[in-house]
Amino acid sequence: MGSTAHHDREGVGRRDLIKRSAALGLVAVPGMGLMSACASSGGGGQSKAKEGKKTAKNPLGVNDTAKMEFVLFDGGFGKEYAQDAVKIYEKDFPKATVKFAATQKIQSTLQPRFNQGNPPDLIDNSGAEQMDMGVLVGKNQLADLTPLLDAPSYDDPNKKVRDTLRPGIVEMGQFDGKPVWILYYAYTVYGVWYSQKALDSLDAEYPKTWDEMLQVCEKAKKKGMAGWTYAGKYPYYIPFSLYPMIGKVGGREVLDAIDNLEPNAWKHPAVKACFEAYYELFKKGYILRGTPGLDHIQSQTAWAKGEALFIPNGSWVENESANVIPKDFDLAVSAPSGIDSSDKMPFGTIWASGGEPFIVPSKAANPEGGMEQLRIMLSEASSKNFTAKVKSLTAYNGGTSGIDLTPGLKSGVAALQLAGTNVVNPRLQDWYVQLEKEKIGVSGLGEMMAGRLTPAEAIKKIQGFADEAAKDTSIKHYKHQ
Repeated sequence: MGSTAHHDREGVGRRDLIKRSAALGLVAVPGMGLMSACASSGGGGQSKAKEGKKTAKNPLGVNDTAKMEFVLFDGGFGKEYAQDAVKIYEKDFPKATVKFAATQKIQSTLQPRFNQGNPPDLIDNSGAEQMDMGVLVGKNQLADLTPLLDAPSYDDPNKKVRDTLRPGIVEMGQFDGKPVWILYYAYTVYGVWYSQKALDSLDAEYPKTWDEMLQVCEKAKKKGMAGWTYAGKYPYYIPFSLYPMIGKVGGREVLDAIDNLEPNAWKHPAVKACFEAYYELFKKGYILRGTPGLDHIQSQTAWAKGEALFIPNGSWVENESANVIPKDFDLAVSAPSGIDSSDKMPFGTIWASGGEPFIVPSKAANPEGGMEQLRIMLSEASSKNFTAKVKSLTAYNGGTSGIDLTPGLKSGVAALQLAGTNVVNPRLQDWYVQLEKEKIGVSGLGEMMAGRLTPAEAIKKIQGFADEAAKDTSIKHYKHQ
């Protein structure tokens, strides 16, 4: 992640990262309101391909002679995984021609085609030039993907595609609970990252309660190691472990109320308990000295060198820090520690969500072909191929057996297995980018963790920011249904 753009945490940014590395679990979450794509429909349009006959092998009724056009974002994940999936489409429909292209300039290449009414059939709408999803949905320019989700899965005709997906994928593709417009293909695990070797050297286990967390940090401190560090300059990394902790302590509805910008949502006792817990890390001197001045790379480097035990981050950290993580580090991720046994959700409750948004335009000439290509990509074989090649999980719930997983990826899979259905997906970072990054992150959490605000002051300030955003008529508001 480059020092300027990486902190577009909605994932549309991390521009340099996208360009330069096959980032593990790179998130391309919808950048609502990020680029107001001048999406006016109209223009010439194109004639739709006639639907083909629906059969067991062709459940979406793809016209087997129609051309299918697929445009991929040429980023951190490369294009090989998609080209491999295209070959399967060509094998299944030998009379069809597939036009495949990869570009970093998604918006400048494709927005004019949306406006003219002749967009491709499948698009990976990602990267610095991602088209604004909110605008595309609002202008009815995307096809509803429900037919794909309700189709039999590629591997098992008795299972629908939707039944093979990881938790939260279907919901992420919805706006205001309406049909599913987006299919996120990659899958990121957020949490507390650490070296299992370092934890073992302290003769400690990963702490499940906050008292245990403080004990582990005290042990680390006695050995000259800080308990925590984080991206002090970009403190909206802190929520990667703090938000799921709030959900664990108070239940999902607390996070939903925060996402919905409800009055007093931040004043919930669970928020107060978690803010006070994190503040204790500062008060007891368990945070690496100088952390508030570090950026993401500096904090990750200090952590990889063993100067701090824990860091809140996402699963791209394995790839992004590959050049500084020692060979015997034994990278691991865990769900956040809770407060105590009164928490509403069990230990293991974690934040994980989709990235790499794929869309089928409503004016595509061959939308069935676009959806069929996605159905192929959501097969076990294509999913395994992606994971093996780019060190990231996919939306397909499985696809890791028989692959030589890296330590972080293996740990991420184990964390998801432990979580089961206890996966939370806070949407604030997708829906209200500026509120989440600049205000809650920098002015709220960053100031509190640096000791310049008490938890009570931080809560009051953040609630004020949320109330302002709720009243701001210039931004589109979203709600959990």
